[in-house]
Amino acid sequence: MIKITRISRILIVLIAGLFQTGAAQEGSFPQSWEGRWEGTLEVFNTAGKAQDVPMQLIIEPRGSMHHWIIIYGEGDQASRRDYLLKPVQPAQGLYAIDEQNSIVLDATYIGGKLYSRFEVGGNLLLSMVELRGKALYYEIISGKLEPRHITGGKEAEGEKIPEVKSYPVGVRQLAVLRRR
Repeated sequence: MIKITRISRILIVLIAGLFQTGAAQEGSFPQSWEGRWEGTLEVFNTAGKAQDVPMQLIIEPRGSMHHWIIIYGEGDQASRRDYLLKPVQPAQGLYAIDEQNSIVLDATYIGGKLYSRFEVGGNLLLSMVELRGKALYYEIISGKLEPRHITGGKEAEGEKIPEVKSYPVGVRQLAVLRRR
């Protein structure tokens, strides 16, 4: 008899989720997200709230793709990031965020959220954007790419336990944006 461990069950659920397509997901992404969104980006670290930054996200159609413009700050202090959201295989939820400077990030639309996970400068970042009701929730979780702990990788009760690496979370950024 095959013994299925807890981690094996989790992996089976995760792998099964990979085979679901974006077609079964709610709403018309990215069309239902179009607009000029604004709010305040709250930045937290392990000591608490570190800062508040005014933020805008502009999502506008541009042919087969969309402008994805992020503006942090206001007035002369504003920092504008002019990206493009490009469909790759939209039926499977696959998109790309083109920073138009040789950086192109993979993005995946799953269950009503747009996810992008990437590493830069020794940090692992997870970006999540979700339309909930009349608000667009924008969140980034980041931390060092170097694992804090490595556990498992041994045999326990006759079962080979896989090695598991735990990565620290150092910063959470969250904005609840509303259409202007």
